[in-house]
Amino acid sequence: MRCAARPVTSLFRRIRPRGMASSRSSVTRVVIAPGNGGGPTGIRDANFYGWVADELMASGLESVLRDMPDPYVASEKEWVPFLKDTLKCGLDTCVVGHSSGAAAGLRLAEAVPLGGLVLVSAYATDLGDSMEKQSGYFNRPFDWALIKQNCGFIVQFGSPDDPFLPWDVQRHVAHSLGIDIVKLDGRGHFMEPTFPELVDTIKSNTT
Repeated sequence: MRCAARPVTSLFRRIRPRGMASSRSSVTRVVIAPGNGGGPTGIRDANFYGWVADELMASGLESVLRDMPDPYVASEKEWVPFLKDTLKCGLDTCVVGHSSGAAAGLRLAEAVPLGGLVLVSAYATDLGDSMEKQSGYFNRPFDWALIKQNCGFIVQFGSPDDPFLPWDVQRHVAHSLGIDIVKLDGRGHFMEPTFPELVDTIKSNTT
């Protein structure tokens, strides 16, 4: 899938899985799951990924940013095991999923408990696109209740002028999760080189 923001911390609802005392004390690392495509020189130079990773590292959080297998289809059968088994996402991890990475993050949260999940340009339908159908994420309903239970906190960022995702599609994800979407006007598909609101939100939930 290929303006001034309101204060981020007032626009989302924290959701903890049963039995988790506090996501703030448990999250020590952030894993960035990018959108598909990979970029000509890898994901570090694509969109906001490298900048966010460096900012979080400077704040004391371990940041994991790896080129993904199957970067163009971004298939569930490749990405979810890579996030779970290779990158070791778990209760100590906040997963940041952008676009295809958001779909992967949602499916990952069905499989394992996470310290946190941040969704950017998220969607829960293949939108009639053949490659999205091929990815495998959308061939069955999402288990929203399990995702909520398995995440220490969930935040979703979206923009009404996203050229790929209708606003109603993005709002459907937030509604299904029972959270308020952080609406940032004029940001499109969040393909900018920086993303300070994202960094501030992660820091506010982990420090």
